[in-house]
Amino acid sequence: MEPIGEFFKQVRETKGLTIDEVASKTRIRTDFVKALEDGNFAKLPDQVFARGFVRSYARSLGLDEEDAIHRFAQSAGTYYDKQAERERLRVRQAEEERKRQVNRKAVAIAIGLAVLTLIFLLSREQSSLLVRRSSTEASSSSSKRTVPTTPETQDAPPSKLAEEILPDPKTKPSESPVVAAEARVEHNVEPATKPVVTASTTPALAAPNPSSLGSDGPLGGISLEGSAAAEGQLALELEAIELSWVVVQIDGGSPQEVLLRPGEKSTWKGQDQFTLTLGNAGGVKAELNGVPQKPFGPSGKVARDVVIKR
Repeated sequence: MEPIGEFFKQVRETKGLTIDEVASKTRIRTDFVKALEDGNFAKLPDQVFARGFVRSYARSLGLDEEDAIHRFAQSAGTYYDKQAERERLRVRQAEEERKRQVNRKAVAIAIGLAVLTLIFLLSREQSSLLVRRSSTEASSSSSKRTVPTTPETQDAPPSKLAEEILPDPKTKPSESPVVAAEARVEHNVEPATKPVVTASTTPALAAPNPSSLGSDGPLGGISLEGSAAAEGQLALELEAIELSWVVVQIDGGSPQEVLLRPGEKSTWKGQDQFTLTLGNAGGVKAELNGVPQKPFGPSGKVARDVVIKR
């Protein structure tokens, strides 16, 4: 079967049309028309937009669109298969890199937890050693404490004690001999040294703060309250200013392809987000729930993976 580019070129020349006339009639850029006729698929947009160009070109020449799509699939199939394989390889490499980053984070977290556990165990062991040492010192100091005896009462002979008890001729008559002796004894006896008690204090363990358990514990990032009610649906409306091919992916579902002509509108509904690919970024206006969105780019520019969400 004849390649699609040569087929279009022969029919166009048979009808006496130039590339500029075809581009003006189909609203396709001149370089895209020439690339399609030359079979230079690398200069064309993604496959879905290239298929739209083929349909529009075939319609402008009065040809069967399905036959043109069949010729395009045979001519460009190998190129787009390789392109899809490269894309799959890129996605696989990105996924492997993401897994490596997750593994590195997990290892770092495990090492951090191990270090914190070791520090906690060492501090607890040191505290217990301090408590045992202070209790040992307290017991040894209490065993060494003794009450000293007065040498006068132990070593004094009986004759001296008797003399102290006998009345002193110099004492006043009102004072009794026993009272005077007791006064002299109390005056000579030194007071016993009071024992010094060393109290050992153990460091009090601080009670955990309930608020800290909620913020730093394993459930610190999880809210215990109920989740908020789901919001309403999203409504995306696209209005074509110029001819444009649009691919819409709703909430990660299957892509939907549409060809919008100037003045045509199309509306989609979803829950979370829309992912757009535009063949003519400046040829489309968008509104989300009635709110106008920013332009997607200049006219004739391809915009890929444009995300519109809440």
